[in-house]
Amino acid sequence: MRKSLVPALFLVLAAAFLMPRAASAELPHSTVRSLGDGVERITYRIGPLTVTPGQNRISFKPLTGVEKPAVDGWITRIKPDMVNEDGSIPSSSKVMFHHGVWLNFSRQDATSGGQERFYATGEEKTITQFPPGYGYQYNSDDLWILNHMIHNLTPQAMTLYATYTIDFIPASSPAADGMKPVTPIWMDVDNGSIYPVFDVWKGSGGKDGKFTYPDDADNAYPSGVAKNRWTVDRDGVLLATAGHVHTGGLYTDLYLQRPGAKYAGPKCVRPAPVATRSLKGLRGKAKQRVRKANRRTVKRRKAASKRYRACIAKKPQVAGSKVHLYRSKAKYFEPAGPVSWDMAMYGTSPNWRVEVKKGDVLSTTATYETKLASWPESMGIMVVYMAEGEHGDDPYKKKVDYPGSLVHGHYKENSDHGGGLPVVGPDPTKLPDGVASDGNPFTISDFVYNGADFRLPGAAGRPPTVDEGKSLTFQLSNTDVSQEIWHSLTSCKSPCNKSTGIAYPIPDGKFQFESGQLGVGGAPTVNRTSWKTPSTLPRGTYTFFCRIHPLMRGAFRVK
Repeated sequence: MRKSLVPALFLVLAAAFLMPRAASAELPHSTVRSLGDGVERITYRIGPLTVTPGQNRISFKPLTGVEKPAVDGWITRIKPDMVNEDGSIPSSSKVMFHHGVWLNFSRQDATSGGQERFYATGEEKTITQFPPGYGYQYNSDDLWILNHMIHNLTPQAMTLYATYTIDFIPASSPAADGMKPVTPIWMDVDNGSIYPVFDVWKGSGGKDGKFTYPDDADNAYPSGVAKNRWTVDRDGVLLATAGHVHTGGLYTDLYLQRPGAKYAGPKCVRPAPVATRSLKGLRGKAKQRVRKANRRTVKRRKAASKRYRACIAKKPQVAGSKVHLYRSKAKYFEPAGPVSWDMAMYGTSPNWRVEVKKGDVLSTTATYETKLASWPESMGIMVVYMAEGEHGDDPYKKKVDYPGSLVHGHYKENSDHGGGLPVVGPDPTKLPDGVASDGNPFTISDFVYNGADFRLPGAAGRPPTVDEGKSLTFQLSNTDVSQEIWHSLTSCKSPCNKSTGIAYPIPDGKFQFESGQLGVGGAPTVNRTSWKTPSTLPRGTYTFFCRIHPLMRGAFRVK
């Protein structure tokens, strides 16, 4: 966590705990259901959270007494969500829980040294569940803060609640006897950043159409510190993990490197080729004997091949002293492929137990597709849960990177895919020329690219023109800056005029350009309010949209 955030957090805490509380009728509520054997399933509502038009900023919310358990106990499962005031789940094409990170200010984070990040969710709403007998140990006097980023894709204000449903075992319950604590290990390709993102550009990476961060990045860590690595500071066993990626993400990988270690798994010997005898020239019983012998030979050969394949399937993936521990793949329910939030991640199986030793180095990578589009502001995170002082499988001897299982299925709120009718405006490539650039900036305000928004009627929607070799300038209005409404100009494939949804539009322009989130005040903005189009674009009509508010569409023409 950056030091500049600390004073702001203390102000948030003071406001939450020193100012008068609202009436109890206005506080969020919780629901409790017994699962038997002393386990309770409790849903907590955090809020209300007032979401401004077009909001996409990082905020911090201290959790009050009614927003977390009232007694000590154990959390064995966590399921996140976001709901309207009436409890319904909003469509992801309107508003998304971009991320939520649950911080425990009463404990120290294992990998950053700051406050403990013990649970996180993104738009895919990953469910975390620990193996039987393990849980996150909860103390009722712990100070919890929710770091949340709610992405309102519309110009309408909203009142929402962040929710999380936990399976909870009170410390006083007999079911709590023998429970063992897990320690969250936050693995991130850009660990320590308040907004740990990187950009993935269409066509980058390898010939396979994939880009892996940090491996394929140009100077991913200028400081020389590999932020995706953590040196294990205690002996123990890894119990559970799942990845977090953004749209376009394919998987995250977790590795372990141990000084001096090497492959110690099974030795798989490829069967030697065995030829069958020819039947040519044989007759009668001699031919029958050879035929039977050949059948036995084929049978032995198949059995040997089967044993060899079974052995290969159990081999750990070791390269030198580095071993692969797990790949968390993204399963896209999205019909158009890996281009939306209609997806879920694979998590480890309940019997995944990887023994680690003090001095080992864990590392993680994130892989994105690069054939379909560019993916600005991508992430790659794996929260790993560890039990200290226990023993498990030696990953150099035994294969541990089996696929696991999906953490959830398709969510109904992700069904508005877009990309169809009705169109939001005419095909801008067929419109007459608009005004010629005079060097003055085009103002972005009220969710409109004024002077370059082809959704506008008549002459106002015609694409402005600029001479080849020159640029157009776009500027955020003072009103949008004061209201913290950030916008981007992101190239999309023409005509880029189909209906808005979670899978359309996407950053798939033939000629790529990207302004970043124009705005000031730190992450997630680029700390500037203006941007110029590239001066290197050849003649033609170029379409773009706002990644934060994809209902916005614009076009300009190079002549």
